[in-house]
Amino acid sequence: MKNHIHKPWLLILTIGLGILLNPLNSSMISVALTRLQHAYALTFADASWLISIFYLASAAGQPVMGKLSDMFGPKKLFLSGLVIVATASILAPFSPNYPFLLGCRALQAIGSSTLFPSGMSMVRKHITQGQGRAIAILSVFASTSAAFGPSIGGFLVASWDWQAIFLINFPFIILSFALALFILPNTGQGKFDIKRIDFTGIMLFIVSIVGLILFLLSLDQQIRWWALLLFLTAAIGFYFFERRQQEPFIDVKGLTKNRYVSLIYLQFMSINLIFYCYFFGFPTYLQQYLQYSEQHTGIIMLSLAGFGVVVAPLAGKMIDKYGSKLPLIIGASLLLVGTGLLLTYQDTSPLAWLLIIMAVLGLSNGFNNISTQTALYEHVEPEDTGAASGLFQTSRYLGSILSSSLLGLTFNRHLDTEHLHLVAIICFVFCIFVVAMAFMLPAKGKTASKSA
Repeated sequence: MKNHIHKPWLLILTIGLGILLNPLNSSMISVALTRLQHAYALTFADASWLISIFYLASAAGQPVMGKLSDMFGPKKLFLSGLVIVATASILAPFSPNYPFLLGCRALQAIGSSTLFPSGMSMVRKHITQGQGRAIAILSVFASTSAAFGPSIGGFLVASWDWQAIFLINFPFIILSFALALFILPNTGQGKFDIKRIDFTGIMLFIVSIVGLILFLLSLDQQIRWWALLLFLTAAIGFYFFERRQQEPFIDVKGLTKNRYVSLIYLQFMSINLIFYCYFFGFPTYLQQYLQYSEQHTGIIMLSLAGFGVVVAPLAGKMIDKYGSKLPLIIGASLLLVGTGLLLTYQDTSPLAWLLIIMAVLGLSNGFNNISTQTALYEHVEPEDTGAASGLFQTSRYLGSILSSSLLGLTFNRHLDTEHLHLVAIICFVFCIFVVAMAFMLPAKGKTASKSA
């Protein structure tokens, strides 16, 4: 039986304060990368692992945490995730070396990856009226924290040092934990069964992604062919192993059955590959090539991230009226236009032109985030929300991992406008793909078959 939530806004606030931790910590690092390169004597390719390992741990953790949420109950998982994030955030500032810091980033990602699937599960079960608005509000929590992460990180790094981007988590953790103890419904606990966790599938997934990253990062030097072989072997093994599992880490058979859901995952992965190339590439370009300070870089990044927050309510209203397809087409088109405009930016161009380009890209993100998430929920059953949400976030992280590898490859030896254009050219190809996929989704009122 569903618990009746007397004050649903408190439930949304509690979950939102937890959900924002993952995008906040993934985005604050963008402005701190240059300082961390100097602190640990890293190349950009080395520093890019701070991005990759966070998203890799999140990608591996999201589907697993959806299952653990069913076993232990979403409330317990939510509280446990907050504790894990707090542990990682207190250890990271005292990292004696770079591998230890990478471990803290991975732990931080695992903890924060519990919060989205468990939180969304509670929203879908306990908020029956105005559920679409509740999901939109939670999306605003995530997108706002991601949007202002570089600005927050810029001020923190400029005022203190890179350690501050970890310690800033504690006000959110403490408030969310205190509210969660009393607000979150303690329901939905099932039977614990460790056999439901596909450890072999998880390991094959991690090995394949690490192999791919190592191969991509070696393309500008001595190519690691063994890494490509490792990736292909692990990926093929992962696919056939998962097909035989009753409860796989990633349901590869299910992905092929529902082609619209598979299309949404693929599109969201591509969108994030493109957007995060800019989200992480611009701060490094601004600091290391244009010589802006961390604080000024954070302010400039508001042009990219802030416009996405501003346009999100408009996108939500369009979705309510027309469905998810139209705003998704608008977002994909803006991403294509913004990427094309970036190719016109030159060393002699004024900062105002770069700000306009970043604003267009930011507007695209505001449309894309909420419309892809809504499109997903239009094509999955309510009981599959937890697993679908986990895979949705996994597709986000895979795109982000690929973006960090692309940046590590293009920015490692040379960081200038020419190499920024190279990133834009590659992204432009993916933009065409994203626009095409947006048109392939069914319009509102044309319900797709779940087994199509």
